[in-house]
This record gives sequence, C-alpha cells and structure tokens, in this order.
Amino acid sequence: MLEKRLFRKPKNELEHQENGRQNQPSVPDDLYLSCPECKQTMLKSDMEDNGFVCPKCDYHFKIVARQRIALLTDPNSFHEIDAELSPSNLLNFPGYDEKLVKAQQESGELEGVICGTAAIGGYPVALFVMDPGFILGSMGTIVGEKITRLFEYAAAHQLPVIGYTVSGGARMQEGILSLMQMAKTSGAVKLHSDAGLLYVTVLTNPTTGGVTASFGMEGDIILAEPKALVAFAGPRVIEQTIRQKLPSGFQRAEFLLEKGFVDAIVHRNEQKQYLTTLLKLHQKGAM
Repeated sequence: MLEKRLFRKPKNELEHQENGRQNQPSVPDDLYLSCPECKQTMLKSDMEDNGFVCPKCDYHFKIVARQRIALLTDPNSFHEIDAELSPSNLLNFPGYDEKLVKAQQESGELEGVICGTAAIGGYPVALFVMDPGFILGSMGTIVGEKITRLFEYAAAHQLPVIGYTVSGGARMQEGILSLMQMAKTSGAVKLHSDAGLLYVTVLTNPTTGGVTASFGMEGDIILAEPKALVAFAGPRVIEQTIRQKLPSGFQRAEFLLEKGFVDAIVHRNEQKQYLTTLLKLHQKGAM
C-alpha cells in the first residue's frame, strides 16, 4: 500500500519565501521560556530580573539553591558550611551510585541542601536552602546531617536559623537511615529552640513527605510562597486511597494559611525585606 507522503512535494530548505512572507529568523530556545501557569512566552532574562517569577501571572518558578541564596542574602555575605559532605550508597541499593553521580553532575552540587552563615538585611543568620535539582530535593542521611550540624552551630553561636524547604520527601534508596533524619533534625531544632533562638521556615513548591513531618513545620514562624504544595502525602495519593476528588486548592499554601498551618504567604520578591523585619523584631533586647 502506498503512503501519502510519497506524493508530497519536497520542501526546499533554501527558499527565502514561504506563502508570500519572508522567513523569520529563529530564536534560540535558551533565550525564552513558557510559563506553565498562564502559558505566556517571555524572555528568560525578564523572568530572572523579576526574581524567577512570571511577570504576567506571578507564577513562582522553581529555582536552585544558589540562585535563591543570591536573591536572599546580602552581597558576599554567604559562607558555606560542611560543603565537602557527600552521600554514599550505604545500603547498596541497585542503581543508586549511578543516580548520585548523575544528580551531582546535573546540579553541580554534592547534595540536596546548602548550609552556611550569611547576613540578611544586615542581620547575621544561619541558613539552609534545599535544592530541587538534586533528586527532587529528597532527604537522605547527608541532608539530615548537614541541617542538624547547622542548628547545632547556630545554637553554639547564638544565631537565628532561616530554612528554605523544597522536597519530595525521604530518599527511598537510603531506607530507614533516611527516615531517621526526621528525628535527628527535630532534636537539633529543639536544642536550638531551648537556647531561646528564632527559627523561620519558608516552604516552597513542593514541600512534602518526611521534610513536612519534621523540620519543615517546626519553625517558630512558618512562611510559604504563593501556591506552594505543602503536604505529607500528595493529593494524587490521597485521591487514589480514599477514591474521592479533593477540594480545589487542597494542600496549597493558601489552603494551609486558612487552616492555620502557615503564618503568612510571602511573594518571593518581598521575602528578603519580610525576613529582615522579622530578624529586627526578634533581636535580643528589641522593644
């Protein structure tokens, strides 16, 4: 049987006109992107200048940890702690070694969280920022270890902690060792709290699983970015389990704010000033 394409007229790639119009020069794909929320196409540079937020609909794009640190902290104030810590395949999980190598090559990071000290609006802080580009921000033993060490350092040096979460939950390739980080990080948060120090969490899209069930929701003040998904089990899992359709916006930041699980929703471009105000108000001796 003959195929229809057999009778198609060959296209002349060198022809300068098509349908009576001049061919338009092509634009490289890396110069523009499409917003998944409003579907508008925009220059990538415009989006970056707006804090990686869509200028049309305010959709907050996912950003990697170092981009967020650059947006948040005072210039040249960030000093990384425990940068050399790297995960290993403790349980000999099949394919995990290759997955770690791929994640490190693609993200340029050794693990899914960056910790250190910095200044925000002139106020010294201890800071951790999770990275969605490293195995979806999952929490493994080294993620838990780095965050635990940061809280211990902050307690010893009388520093408030600012934490940015983004995570798909505990890293299944590390099994129970990953789940143990929930208790370990929570103990470090308690140590820091007993020292009378401030802990502020900022929940970004998505924050789920064991991170939500531990240090993600243990802040003295809990902030969230607009429309961030915050949950233990995601909505699809719940719907498949109970066989019911969930309400619109269920588990989004706005829903959690209404139910009292989040203290405020703060636009990304306002977070530095908002955190500066919180740090000022919680200085020892402040009136």
